[in-house]
Formats: sequence, structure tokens, C-alpha cells
Amino acid sequence: MGPPPGSKRSPSMKRSSTTPTSIRSLEHDTLCIIFSHLGLFDVVRSSAVCKFWNGIIKRSKLLQLLYLKQQRRSSRSSFSEESLNVYLEELAIEHQRQSLVRGSLHIDQWKGHSLGVDQCRMKRGLVLTGVGDKVMRLWSLERYRCIEEYSIPDGVPLVDFDFDESKIVGLVGTRICIWRRNGQRSIFPSREGQFIKGSCMRYFDPEAVVGCEDGTARVFDMYSKKCSRIVRMHTEPVTCLSLSEDQLIISGSSLGRITVSGLSSDQRVATLRPTDSTGIKSLCFNPASHHVFAGTTAGYASCWDLRTMRQLWKTRVSPNVVYSSQHMRCDTSTLVVGGIDGVLRVLDQNTGEILTSYVMDHGTSSSSGCTHGVIERKIGKRLPHDYNIDRIPKTARPPITCLAVGMQKVITTHNSKNIRMWKFNNLRELN
Repeated sequence: MGPPPGSKRSPSMKRSSTTPTSIRSLEHDTLCIIFSHLGLFDVVRSSAVCKFWNGIIKRSKLLQLLYLKQQRRSSRSSFSEESLNVYLEELAIEHQRQSLVRGSLHIDQWKGHSLGVDQCRMKRGLVLTGVGDKVMRLWSLERYRCIEEYSIPDGVPLVDFDFDESKIVGLVGTRICIWRRNGQRSIFPSREGQFIKGSCMRYFDPEAVVGCEDGTARVFDMYSKKCSRIVRMHTEPVTCLSLSEDQLIISGSSLGRITVSGLSSDQRVATLRPTDSTGIKSLCFNPASHHVFAGTTAGYASCWDLRTMRQLWKTRVSPNVVYSSQHMRCDTSTLVVGGIDGVLRVLDQNTGEILTSYVMDHGTSSSSGCTHGVIERKIGKRLPHDYNIDRIPKTARPPITCLAVGMQKVITTHNSKNIRMWKFNNLRELN
């Protein structure tokens, strides 16, 4: 299968490896002048654009100079790489919080699939969407360009997926399938890859974990393509999974239980939440805080600390199902949740307080083109805390079936053909 339209990079976008030294020197000097007029946060973002810009910023010591300037304002004068990194992380978290809670918002919407799409994953400026039709599509968020497309085996439903720089791993029917970014596809053989119906899948190289309807989590080695162990997590179906970097499996069930097990164990080791009348629909784990966040079928969001195995808070965030809850990597401040009522909500990770809520304003729009048709731009509307969402027609707020969070942006899917990107602009300059 050939690449989708618009997937080839224009030769004019490639930097020549034989750029004359004089031109390079001119670019270096000009960019140094431009960068010197930026605030610290904007310089950090500029350093992530490309290797050339990153090299200029590193050689000019601009980050260190701006950091020391900031420290002098607070009567501190010491410098170390560790203190700079800690400060930059704190700056990014504060910038994200200010953007999500107080920033302006517009929403770009485009038709991404021929049938309904209800899942999305985002990493490093790329978004993978799928489940609903016969393809997964990888999008560049710059101009919403489809850069790669992956076909699903005929007659087999795609249940769940995730991706990294080199591959896409998917739960396809009752098997695990791996698509390499170079186009090769590998399906686990039926004698090893087949199992009781799976409902969710997560992976952490070299292992993939499938949550099954019989209450087990089945662990597969992605390179030998063999099931290495079966972990009994629940007596009822597993509905969602999350994995931690220290080899823990966290699972939610249809009866509201949340259990924890080690990847090397064959039994659960702890129960965070006993059986409840409301099932668990979403789970996410924050390695920076060791907190686990869950969304339920009754509209509750909850938080547990894995170090103490204690619940920290529980908040009713929606009148009905919470399908997805996510946060930006390393962000310990805000959590974004979405569900059946179609409202995007931002919560405080530490208290569970609803900081703000958004819907799309259907009254104003503009449009432009992309490789898959028209991009429609809408204005986001912030709702008052006591606003009755029943006043907004359901057609204007389709269910949020999945979301992914990045810096100043949230991607959502709605079990429709459209994909939305919510773009937040920080009104407060952080220097």
C-alpha cells in the first residue's frame, strides 16, 4: 500500500547538508539575536523545534543566562544543571495550568476517517487515531497532515492501540499486531497470540499486557511473540489498564474494582478500590507523583497514591460516564477528563477540584484546507461552574470517547468521523 496523499515531505523542507559556512554563520547570528528577545519559556520551546536551533541555544548559554536572571529576581545566585532542569519543569507545569484554566481557546476540527473514530494517542507532536474503520492514521499536528496509514486485517476489529517512535502495537480481535513505522506488519501466531476476548491493551517494551473478559491480564513478550504469564486481576471483566515504569499493572473492572500487580507476578498484590456499583471506564498513572486517576460509569473521578495505597479524593465531575482522563507527561498539576456529556473538564490533580469546563461554540467558525479535506475552526466556550449543561443541545456536545493531552492542546475523538484539537493560548507571559 502506498503512502496517503500528502505524506511525502517536500524536498524544499529538507535542510541541505552542504549549506555554506557563511550562510550558517549568518543564520546563527540572526537567530541568536531573535532568541535573546524571548522569555525563558519561549526559548525552551524554541530549543525543541529542531537540532539546529537546539544547538544554537545550547552554545549561546541562553537558557543558563535567563535562568540566572530569574534567580537574581528571587535573591538566588547559584546555578546547576539539576536546578535549571527542575525550574524548567516547574515552569512548564505552571504554563500548562495557566493555559488550560485561564487561556483563550479555539478548536480545529477535521474529518479524519470514513467511519466513526473513538480513540486517539499523542506523542511528540504526532497523533494516532483509529478504532471504527479499517485503518489507523498517524497525523502531524502541523497543518493536520496524515503522514502514515496502517491497515487492519480484514474482518478483524481493532480494539485498542498505542505507539512509539518505531512501531504501533494494537489489539486486533484476539491477537496482538505490531506495525513497524517502515510499513512491515507482524501478527502474533494463533497458538500464542489468541486468548479470551480482550477489552484493552497497554505495552511497555518489551512486554504487552492485554486485559481480558475473564478477569485476567495476559502478558506477552513482543519479540518472542509468546505469552509469558497470566495474571488473575479480577473475577469480573477487566475494562481498562495502565502500566508503570517500575513494572506494575494497574487494572479496573466492570464492578468498580481497581487492583495492582507486578509484571513478574501471577497474582494481584493490592486492591485500591473494592467492588462498587459503578464500573471503571478509564485509568491513568502519573509516574511523577505516583498517583492513579480513574473515571467511572457514574461520572466520578478519583485519585489514589500508589505509595500508600490510599484514596486522596473523589469528585463527581459529570452526570454520566467518564470515558477518558489524561494529563501531560510529568505534569503534577492538572488532569483533563471527558465523557458522555461532551464537556471537556480540567481538574486539579491534588484536590480533585474542577478548575474549569469547556464546550465548542457552534455559533462562530472559519475554514481552511488540509490533506483530508476542510479544517473547521471554532471558538471554545468556558462554562460557569454552576452552568446547567442540559441547556446545550446534545448535538452540539457529542460524547468525548477519548482524549490525549499535550502542551497547551488536547486531542479528542467522539465516535464520529471528526477529530478535534483544542488549542489553548496562555494570556499571561511567564518570564
